[in-house]
Amino acid sequence: MKKSVLLFLTAASLFAAAVDYAAEGKLWWAHIQYLADDKLEGRNVGTDGFRKAVEYVSADFERSGLKPAGTSGYLQQVKFETRLLIEDQSSLALVREGNVEPLTLGTDATLSPRADLAPSFEAPMVFVGYGMVIPEAKYDDLAGLDLHGKIAVYVNGPGPAEAPGPLKSHYSSGVERWNMLRKAGAVGIATIANPRTAGGGNRGGAATDPPAGGAAGAAAAAADGTGGEAAAGGGRAAGGGGGRGGRGPAQPTMSLADPALQETVGQAVAIAINPRGAEKFFAGSGHTFEEIQELARSNEPLPKFPLTASLQAKTAMKRDSLEAPNVVGLMPGTDRKLKNEYVVLSAHLDHLGVGRPVNGDSIYNGAMDDASGIATILEVARILKASGAKPKRSIIFLAVTAEEKGELGSRYFSAHPTVPAEQIIADINLDMFLPLYALKYLEVQGLGESTLGDSVRTAAKELGVEVQADNEPEQNRFIRSDQYSFIRRGVPALAFKFGYAPGSPEEKIRKDWVSTRYHRPSDDLSQPVDKAAAALFDRVILKLVERVADDAARPHWYADSFFRRFATQ
Repeated sequence: MKKSVLLFLTAASLFAAAVDYAAEGKLWWAHIQYLADDKLEGRNVGTDGFRKAVEYVSADFERSGLKPAGTSGYLQQVKFETRLLIEDQSSLALVREGNVEPLTLGTDATLSPRADLAPSFEAPMVFVGYGMVIPEAKYDDLAGLDLHGKIAVYVNGPGPAEAPGPLKSHYSSGVERWNMLRKAGAVGIATIANPRTAGGGNRGGAATDPPAGGAAGAAAAAADGTGGEAAAGGGRAAGGGGGRGGRGPAQPTMSLADPALQETVGQAVAIAINPRGAEKFFAGSGHTFEEIQELARSNEPLPKFPLTASLQAKTAMKRDSLEAPNVVGLMPGTDRKLKNEYVVLSAHLDHLGVGRPVNGDSIYNGAMDDASGIATILEVARILKASGAKPKRSIIFLAVTAEEKGELGSRYFSAHPTVPAEQIIADINLDMFLPLYALKYLEVQGLGESTLGDSVRTAAKELGVEVQADNEPEQNRFIRSDQYSFIRRGVPALAFKFGYAPGSPEEKIRKDWVSTRYHRPSDDLSQPVDKAAAALFDRVILKLVERVADDAARPHWYADSFFRRFATQ
C-alpha cells in the first residue's frame, strides 16, 4: 500500500475515532423528537404546530450563536393566498353534441384550485400527448395543433423525447409546461397520471393513497405538476389540494401572494382526470383511455387529436390569506473579501398536518420528511460553534416554509433573499435523506452538474463514505425539492439521499420505506432509524459546507450542464 494512501486512511480512522457518532446521533434525534411529536400535529403551514416549530428552530439558532438574518429577527415573513374549493357549489360536466353529461367530482375528475379558476367556463379539449416542448431536442408535442381557446389534455411525464434527463425534467415541470401551452393559446389543462410513475417509484406521480387533502388534494397537485420532490412530470403525492375526494378533510391550496411569483396565470380551468372517469373523455374520439395508458406505460409516443366533448366547469372557492415565515440564521464569515459571499444550508420545516386516518392515526408527523433535514442543519450549526470554526465565507442556515405546497418558501427566499442575491454562491439542501441503514454510499443529486460535486466527493472520502450519482435518475429528484428554487436563480446546488448498491438489502429498505411510510402517518418517531449513521451524514455535510465556505474559488456550473443556462439569464 502506498504511503500516502496509508497516511490518509490512518488520519480518517483517527478522526472517526474522535467523534462519538452514537452521542451525536442522539442529539440529532432529539430535535426530531420535538419536531415530529404528535403535539405539533404535522407542522402544517399556518397552524399552531408550525408556529411552535418556528420558535424551536429560532431558539436553537440563537443557542448556536447564529445572527438573525431575516427581515424581522430570525424570521422572514412570507405572505400566501389560500383557496378552498366549495364542492357543493362546484361541478364538472362533458358537453357533447348539445348533451350535458355530469361528472362526479373526486371520482371522474378533480378540480384544482391551485389556479385562479374562472367561476363558469366551457371550452373544447384537445389531447396533446405528453404536452411536451423541448426546443433543444427538437421535440414538440404541440406542433400543428390548434390550441387557441382550448383545454390541453395530456399525460404527465416527459415521455420518450430523446434528451438528457435534466432537460426533460425541467420542461416537464408544471410551470414550464404551462408556459408552453399558454404560448400556444391554451386556456386550461386536464392531466392524466402517467402509469409509469403514478403509485410507484419515489415520491411518485399523481399520487395514490393521498393523505392530507384526500383524493382531490393529490389530484390538485398533479393537475399543475407543481410540488416538491415528486416523480418526473407528476405532482406531489399529497399536500394541500382542494376539496375532499370522499375520504379526507378538505384542505386549501396555497400560492405566493407576490404576483411576480405566481406560476398558473391564465389557467381558467385545471383538472386531474381520474382513471375511473377517463374513458368518458375519450368517447367518440377514435381512441381509448386503455390505448393511451398502454402506450404511456411503454414510454411510447402518443397520438394527438381533438376530443369530441367540451368541458364545462363551475367553481366556487373560499379565498383567504395567511403568513408563515422562513427562519434564517447567519454565521458571519471571517475573510475580509469572502465574508460577503454566502453558502446556504437549507431544509424545509413544514409537513402535511392532520389528514385522513391510516390505521387510526391521522397525524402526518414528517419525521424523515423533513424534520431530519432540519435536525441536521441545527446540528451543523451547533458543531461549528463548539469547534470554534471561523469560515471565510458567511453561512446562511435556512429553514423554509411551505415546501409541501410547491416549494413556495424557498421560491420566495431565492427571489427576495435577506442577503444580496448575487452573493449567494451555493445551496446545500437537505430533504428526507433517509438514514435507515449504515452510511456506506452517499447518493448526490447534481453530482455531475457543478464543481460542488468535487467538493462533496472530497468531504465524503475523508470520512470513508463513497459518493454515487442518483440511483433513480428517471425520478429527477434534483429539481423536485427546494434546491431547484436556487438553481432557477443560477445558484449551484446539491441534494442527498443515503445510497445503496443495486440489489442490496439497503435498496429494498429504502424502497419499502417510500412505499409504506412516505407521506403517511407512519413517518413518525416509532420507525427504525440509524442515528449513528445520521450523525456521520451530519459530519459529511459539515465538511462540505466548510470546504465550500473556505474555498478560494466560487462553485460554478460545468460548461456542459443543462443548469448552467440559469446562471447566464
